[in-house]
Amino acid sequence: MSKAQGFSVRIFIPSGEPDGLRIVEKSNWTGQGLVFPRAQFAEARQRDELKRTGVYVLWGPGESGQLPRVYVGEGDSVLSRLDQHAKQKDFWTHAAVFSSKDQNLNKAHVKYLEARLVALAAEAKRAELDNGNVPQLPVLSEADAADAEAFLADLLLCLPIVGVNVFEKAKAAGAQSRDLILRAKGIEARGQEAAEGFVVRAGSQAVKQEVPSIHSYLRELRRALVAQGVLEDAGDFYRLTQDYTFNSPSTAAGVLLGRSANGREEWKDAKGRTLREIQETAAT
Repeated sequence: MSKAQGFSVRIFIPSGEPDGLRIVEKSNWTGQGLVFPRAQFAEARQRDELKRTGVYVLWGPGESGQLPRVYVGEGDSVLSRLDQHAKQKDFWTHAAVFSSKDQNLNKAHVKYLEARLVALAAEAKRAELDNGNVPQLPVLSEADAADAEAFLADLLLCLPIVGVNVFEKAKAAGAQSRDLILRAKGIEARGQEAAEGFVVRAGSQAVKQEVPSIHSYLRELRRALVAQGVLEDAGDFYRLTQDYTFNSPSTAAGVLLGRSANGREEWKDAKGRTLREIQETAAT
C-alpha cells in the first residue's frame, strides 16, 4: 500500500469567528469549499460562491441522537436549493458547499458528484441519510468522469477537516497480527486504534443482552447500528457486517458488551497486555 501524500489546506475565516463561515481551499486544487452554520445562512447567501454550480452537504443531529443526519444535493445555482432547504428541512445545522474557482463544473459534473457522495454515505453507514434514494450516475465521457473523480478525491480530503467524516468506510489499516482482542460474555471482537478513533473489524461479535444500567448513549448507538445494518442478528449474538470506526476504544467495547466499559482495560493484544499497558509502554 502506497503511503498517503501530504497536502496543505487553507482555511480563511472572513468574520474572524472560528465557528463562523469558513472558506476552504486545498493546494493544487481548483475547487473551493464554503462551510457555515445554519445560523449564518443569511450572511452566507450574500456570497458569490453560492451562485455557482456546485455540490453541497447538509448535516445535523439524527433521529437516533447518536449518528448525524446528512443530505447531499447539487444545483446550477446552489443558493436556490439552499433557500428551499431552509424552508423545508429542519434537521440541518451546518452546510458545506463545493464549487470550482474557475467555474469548470457543469450540471453533469455536480450530478455525478452528488450520486457518488450519496453512494459513499450509504455504504459507510456512519450517518442517517436524508436522501430518499441513491441517484443514478449521469452518463459522462471518460475524460469528464475522470475529472469528476479527481475533484471528488480532493473534496473527500477536505470534508474531515471541517468535521464531516461520514463518507469514508472504515478500514483497519494495520496487519491482523496487530489486532487488539476483546473476549467476554461469550463473544470475541478484534480491532485497532486509528486516527479517527477505534476501528472494529468486520465479523466481530456483540452481545444481544444489554445490562439494565447501560448508558442511554450506548443503548441508542446500538439501536442505530442495528437499524443501519452494521450489527446483524447472528442467532445468539450480533455480528459486525463491516469494519466500523467508533470514537473511542471505550465506546467500541461498550457497544459490543452491552454495558459501560473501559476500553483501555477491555482491549488486549495477543500477549494479554491491555491497551493501557501498550500505550504507557509506548510513551516511555
